[in-house]
Amino acid sequence: MLNHNKGGESKRAASVNRKMNETADRFLNHLKIERGLAGNTVEAYSRDLNRFFDFLSRKKTSPFRVTGEEISEYINHLGNRLSSRSIVRNASVIRMFFRFLLSVKEIKKNPARLLESPKLPKKLPGVLSQREVERLLSQPDKTVPRGMRDRAMLELLYATGLRVSELINLKLSECNLEAGFVKTMGKGSKERVVPMGDKSIEALREYLSGARPGFLKDRLVSQIFLTARGRPMTRQGFWKLIKNYGKEALIKKRITPHSIRHSFASHLLEAGADLRSVQVMLGHTDISTTQIYTHVTRSRLKELHEKCHPRP
Repeated sequence: MLNHNKGGESKRAASVNRKMNETADRFLNHLKIERGLAGNTVEAYSRDLNRFFDFLSRKKTSPFRVTGEEISEYINHLGNRLSSRSIVRNASVIRMFFRFLLSVKEIKKNPARLLESPKLPKKLPGVLSQREVERLLSQPDKTVPRGMRDRAMLELLYATGLRVSELINLKLSECNLEAGFVKTMGKGSKERVVPMGDKSIEALREYLSGARPGFLKDRLVSQIFLTARGRPMTRQGFWKLIKNYGKEALIKKRITPHSIRHSFASHLLEAGADLRSVQVMLGHTDISTTQIYTHVTRSRLKELHEKCHPRP
């Protein structure tokens, strides 16, 4: 009789686990297909859900029976294991997951409706000065093919504020050198058009005529920026080269592709661009995301005032 009960419990547990995994797959497909989230984001959310499911298994419960108190216990449990930013993301995923369960009628009440995330301090993005940007952009040797490519990538990144994923996936058909615009697909599959500027157009023309054909050889590749082997440039590859150029330019700040995007936004606002226009160029859905750059601008003005005013 005892063995029979254990066997029954084991079967029920296996059935619950199977249903949990199937429901999670439906949720992740919903995020990817219907909400248009990027593959990297969906993968991160999948890892977060698996971590949550492990906790539920140890508690001998499931998403279909868990209480709000148990969910809060889980978020508190993450406090000693993950960064604040990761905990905020986990809480966000859990809220989305339970709203999905409610919408597909897998649950009748949402146990995560009162779940709160820890408040993150507003972190000012790393920004290069205009002089530092000039030094960085002057590092590639434009007399050799790799230097032509690298110069074009750096110039285009600073001219447009593209995300690194948008830059490396940019296709020839999305780049209009005559009109001076690039068209890109951003987060949430939202298309936007961004002006390029004369210097990036010049650098891109030189790369397309003087370097890309040699990288391409006889291959057919739609992406603009290629490695010496004729393959599309990767995020990691571009991150490494921008880091090396930062060292060569003797810039002590940590430099990433995102640093250039931050610098693009900050320098536009410093020169008098309006916040709404910068929001559109960056592809931010919410203008509050763009507003952080106004803090950067204000802090720079304060530094300048303290440095130059006779009575700071």
